[in-house]
Amino acid sequence: MTTQAPKEDPSNLPPRPAGEREALERAWRPPTGWRLFSAVNNTRIGVFYIATAMLFFVLAGILALMMRTQLAVPDNHLIDAGTYNQLFTMHGTVMMFLFAVPIVEAVAIYLLPGMLGARDLPFPLLSAYAFWAYAIGGIAFFCTLFFGVSPDGGWFMYPPLTGKEFSPGRGADWWLLGIGFIEISAIAGAIELIVGVLFTRAPGMTLMRMPIFAWAMLVTALMIVFAFPAVIAATMLLELERALDWPFFIPARGGDPLLWQHLFWFFGHPEVYIIFLPAAGMVSMMVATLAGTPLVGHRAVVLALIGVGVVSFALWVHHMFTAGLGNLSLLVVSAASFIVAIPSGVQVFAWIATFWRGRVALDAPTLFLLGFHFIFVLGGLTGVMVAVLPFDWQAHDSYFIVAHLHYVLIGGMVFPVFAGFYYWAPVFNGHRLSERWGRWVFGLMFGGFNLAFFPMHIAGMLGMPRRVYTYSADLGWNALNMLSTLGAYTLAAGVLLFTVDAARTLRRPGQDHGNPWRAGTLEWLPPREYGVRSIPQVDSRYPLWRRLALPQEVEAGRHWLPGTVFGGRETLVTSPRDARPMHLLRLPTDSWWPLAAAAGTAGFFLLLTVSQTLPALACGVIAVACILRWLWDSDRPPPVATVDVGHGVQLPVGARGRASHSWWAMVVLIAVDMTIFVSLLYTHVHLSMASDVCPPPGAALPPLRWPLGAALLLAAGSAAMALAARRLHAADPRRQRRLRMLAALAMACAAGAAALDIGGHQLAGLDPRAQGWSASVGMLLGYQAFHIAVLMLMGGYVLVRSWSGRLQPAARATIDNTALMWHCVTAQGIIGALAVQGVPRLLG
Repeated sequence: MTTQAPKEDPSNLPPRPAGEREALERAWRPPTGWRLFSAVNNTRIGVFYIATAMLFFVLAGILALMMRTQLAVPDNHLIDAGTYNQLFTMHGTVMMFLFAVPIVEAVAIYLLPGMLGARDLPFPLLSAYAFWAYAIGGIAFFCTLFFGVSPDGGWFMYPPLTGKEFSPGRGADWWLLGIGFIEISAIAGAIELIVGVLFTRAPGMTLMRMPIFAWAMLVTALMIVFAFPAVIAATMLLELERALDWPFFIPARGGDPLLWQHLFWFFGHPEVYIIFLPAAGMVSMMVATLAGTPLVGHRAVVLALIGVGVVSFALWVHHMFTAGLGNLSLLVVSAASFIVAIPSGVQVFAWIATFWRGRVALDAPTLFLLGFHFIFVLGGLTGVMVAVLPFDWQAHDSYFIVAHLHYVLIGGMVFPVFAGFYYWAPVFNGHRLSERWGRWVFGLMFGGFNLAFFPMHIAGMLGMPRRVYTYSADLGWNALNMLSTLGAYTLAAGVLLFTVDAARTLRRPGQDHGNPWRAGTLEWLPPREYGVRSIPQVDSRYPLWRRLALPQEVEAGRHWLPGTVFGGRETLVTSPRDARPMHLLRLPTDSWWPLAAAAGTAGFFLLLTVSQTLPALACGVIAVACILRWLWDSDRPPPVATVDVGHGVQLPVGARGRASHSWWAMVVLIAVDMTIFVSLLYTHVHLSMASDVCPPPGAALPPLRWPLGAALLLAAGSAAMALAARRLHAADPRRQRRLRMLAALAMACAAGAAALDIGGHQLAGLDPRAQGWSASVGMLLGYQAFHIAVLMLMGGYVLVRSWSGRLQPAARATIDNTALMWHCVTAQGIIGALAVQGVPRLLG
């Protein structure tokens, strides 16, 4: 067996039989009518995702217009203070959580398989689940506006303002449970993108030949994995404080409101770059094509993307310069805020140099890219200004910051996204958006944006604070606010004109686009429901420029996997670094299970918000059952061991262990889980250090024998599960019986460890309501107990699959992935026990 590139020149090979194309069309035929909602392939889910994200963009824009109407003139009483607080909270929340991150993930899900030369991403059902969870949860959350129960504490939800004392209604609960749940959708999408980019690239597409947008999405998805868990942890803590009176953020009871800011902005500042980097990746793709020349400094741009992703995690205190932290912390973060401008500047200069070297026509996408350069650079300059500590102390919480934020986010993301719509629209149905309308759209959006937000810099310098619903007429802000309001309506007119043009164009009958921009990357191969007729062999960064006949060769089936081997949906899995073909991946077909699972998950979180515990638990059971049902069919032995994937090359069908894409997905999921755990561990250390005495008066630690016994049981259970996984080498009934015995032993050990952990702290008199330190210990115990319940579910699933005969050496992903999670929970339990026992001794 070989996995090298075929020696034959594809242009000299005869066309493949027409029956192969017909088989592909049958396998990838989209559902019609109401069954369309069961679609799971990237072309359908990507379109759903983009349309839903743009719906939220429009809705958030309407809220912004309402706020700007209120602020157009002084002493206005069109909107009262309470309603205004709800409007600006929902506007910021929808823009940041329901539009900015989802739109870049949506574009990636739609475009990346084509750019990578794959038929689809490796987990279509996970993509569908991520979309439906986002859509159902997001729409339900937005509708709280119509019932007067939407949150009013700002999109940042700072306690103590959002605690029970000052926000007794359900608005904050809707935010905490709704947004925490929607973040799960973003993480699911990130897992799909990481594994997809690393393992489903076309043969020959090494990392340095990979499109810049794929690099941007890989870095972004990794940032999501390590940034978003912090806000999930923060929302759990605040909801527990509100629901169970565990005082994490109440200073009088040993809590600390600054803890929320640390956790929130550890997510919040990387999120700015999570939004920007995919847009920067799109810009790099479009600039090269529109200039007709390769991107200048390709390798430097890749390194800049990685550099921005790494440095962004050192910037969360940038938002806390006025919080009274130590001088050393402020100076280090101020320096990092300057440093992050360097890799960002590298990309800007690469784009300018590419435009300079090429020949550029001023069409609609080019205009949006030029507008992006102007707005983003200005936003970057004001960002450097607020990195200067004395200036930030003066400008903090003024309209100068509002202006800076919008110049960075709208300039850095919205304008590139609109450029992308004009550039990639032909990929959808073969038709370009109107150039004449596009110029009007750009003019209205660019002029309206600058008219709306540039005066805010001046208003902020004149002392206008953020988040005020009205102001006096004698403060000198009247004309500036009127200009901002006129600009907001002008910007909205541009978006409305674009929406009309897009609806008019995208409803036209589909046709082959013919690569209207003469682009060099693979997404411009002839589009089909199945992606590409055959997966191309790649030998450069711009394969369509390097090999002009490549589209015809791909359509004739002269490259890899020219048909469907088993009559279903399939793609190739390649090695992460040099993209050598490794095995054939069988993909699932359309299914209702992701939609049902997402609806159950949404019902669980949303019903908990309104204290409907039993219906919420029922929805949770439905969600888990649906997920287990779709997993039941995903781990199956192949009909044959190897198959011909073209040119006489034989590849295995599926893979096991570290060669499996599902194993790596579990590794990424564990990274997410461990990041949440580290955030909770940080909470415990932070509150321990904030206490005058640790443990505080009235709190006590259990004797060492209790956590030591729990740790030994966890280790024994982990060893038993590892031995169970090793037993699965042959389909021998005796080995299966031993496997089941070991799995049951592992479950018993885990349950015993949980009992010792909880029992020991109960005997010590732990009361999480007493003070913040006890609440942090209770949170660590609760998180461990939740994981033990997950292990019980996973262990039971292993036993059922073994009893049914579906757990086989050729279909062992279930037990391999279960063993990984088991080891993760063991590590968490031991580390948590060491922290609870060790931190007081270190501080004492």
